[in-house]
Amino acid sequence: MLEFLPEPMREPTVLAIPFFVTMLAIEWFAAAKLEHDLEDGLDGEGGPLPGAYETRDARASVLMGLVSIGTSAFWKLLGLLAYTALFTYVAPWHLPMDQWYSWVIAFVAVDFIYYWVHRVSHRVRIVWATHQAHHSSEYFNFATALRQKWNISAAIVMWLPLPLLGVPPALVFFAYSLNLIYQFWIHTEHIDRMWRPFEYVFNTPSHHRVHHGRDPEYLDRNYGGVFIIWDRMFGSFTPEVRRPRYGLTKPVDTYNIWRLETHEYVAIARDVKSTSSWRARLGYIFGPPGWTPSISGRDPEPAVSERPT
Repeated sequence: MLEFLPEPMREPTVLAIPFFVTMLAIEWFAAAKLEHDLEDGLDGEGGPLPGAYETRDARASVLMGLVSIGTSAFWKLLGLLAYTALFTYVAPWHLPMDQWYSWVIAFVAVDFIYYWVHRVSHRVRIVWATHQAHHSSEYFNFATALRQKWNISAAIVMWLPLPLLGVPPALVFFAYSLNLIYQFWIHTEHIDRMWRPFEYVFNTPSHHRVHHGRDPEYLDRNYGGVFIIWDRMFGSFTPEVRRPRYGLTKPVDTYNIWRLETHEYVAIARDVKSTSSWRARLGYIFGPPGWTPSISGRDPEPAVSERPT
């Protein structure tokens, strides 16, 4: 089915689409049944019920996911060229494709770098601009899992050490695809806590609900992809103590997928244009989301708790 693609680009994520669709349909049906049983379809605070779906929101998420398949293929093709050159001409050794330990090393290494890519995506505004669309939904369900970014250039750059250290490029892309497939099922409110040892090591729906929360105590926490152990090791872990409120701190209020993906780039350009200070311009681009120059004229300081639109 994927014979027209180069071997390293035959991604498991494409083959997993029927699974995604099936699970999404089951959860959507369950959410509709729950909303029908409750008259207003709202939780006690006026927000959507746990696991609820909104048709326009879910449609936007699915469309963004479909477009991301094509855009990601473009970035990965560029990455494949660079990775192949590094692997072939620079790497001091080559991990064998036919050995199980090469696959384990690739899977763990990709997830470790994913943690740092994800953390950078929340702490550097220009990279946040590529990632914020995934957080723009105020719903948390399997459709939200498909609300993927269209620009994965930051990940492509940060994976460069892997082929440089002898990980075959095909394994890099394959491991990343498995990473994304794993993360699909953790986008749900229908699973509460799991077996404690599993919760300690792996990312779970409870951990990932925290990551999607816009509550101050949940902002920029739990970056892990498959393994939550990275967050425990590097001080970014927070347990779920109550149901989060989802979405951006400043909602975009649109279902237009182009605006959802690009509005933060527009906001950065507007902020850069608004100042003549190069320090402020660099801060608006490379500072944390919500960064602003200090009013007093001292060095600019980050507004850590805010995700801008």
